[in-house]
Amino acid sequence: MRAVTALWLLAISPAAALAPGSTVTVVGASGNVGKLVALRLSETFKVRGVVRSAARARGFLPDSVELHECDLRDGPTASLAKALDGAAGLVICTGTTAFPTKAWSESGRDDVTAPVLRALFEAKGDRFKAIELLTERGYNTPSTVDEKCTQTLIDAWSSASGPKRDRLVLLSSTGVVRRDEMPYPILNACGVLTAKATAEAAIQKDAEQGEYAYTFVRPGQLFGGPYDNNVYLGTLFQLEKDADERDVLMGRGDVTLNDDPQLGTLRSTLAEVIAQALETGTAQNIDFTLVNAAGAEPSVPELRERLAALG
Repeated sequence: MRAVTALWLLAISPAAALAPGSTVTVVGASGNVGKLVALRLSETFKVRGVVRSAARARGFLPDSVELHECDLRDGPTASLAKALDGAAGLVICTGTTAFPTKAWSESGRDDVTAPVLRALFEAKGDRFKAIELLTERGYNTPSTVDEKCTQTLIDAWSSASGPKRDRLVLLSSTGVVRRDEMPYPILNACGVLTAKATAEAAIQKDAEQGEYAYTFVRPGQLFGGPYDNNVYLGTLFQLEKDADERDVLMGRGDVTLNDDPQLGTLRSTLAEVIAQALETGTAQNIDFTLVNAAGAEPSVPELRERLAALG
């Protein structure tokens, strides 16, 4: 999808969109989605990337993207404050897997079979107690990543930017609102959707108090490169979409947009839609579902019309 021109950006009401050149901090900029979001936003904004390892992102991102090494599990740090200082926009692309995988390990790349079995044994088979034990021991459980680290972020952003905060975009998931409806209880077996719901509630409360706009984007199963992290299903098997499966469907709320069980979301589509939302000021204070479907990729004007129609 082609980049937005500077001329087009000038036509947007400055009260509705982040001004070109504004500082936007992308959290999780070394992840497969975060890299694409940071890269795309760098066409318009001054981008800072929050990463645990700069080496995992630097080869992909231009030098114009500042990288700040932070571990959100450490709570507020000087490095995180620097990454958020004066940032008008914040895009949160962090997340972990719904079930125990290498992504749950401290490094994100180590096997967790032994510690998970040990926790289950200590919890006498109670999976919720076992997950609590893993959370207490510093593993990247949904409670750690989606709940606690998100709270750390919004608190740190408030301290670092205060009234300069304009817009927060959270990469969330389908099923968060409908987590008690099949098939989502299966996906939520380890609490990932519940943790995301807690994070969303914290952001909504903070946005109201801080008087900034928020957006929750709900993709389906993620498809497409980059394929740097092999712990996710769509990355492990390098799932892609054909050229005739790149139409973009958006629906306000946590909704099913059609009955195709294979319907998912390209990471490149996700990055473009997040960028368009920030550049145009659309989709403020709402959540919406985003998936690809059969059909050609929409043009930038078509994509903008669909975002604006969300209200």
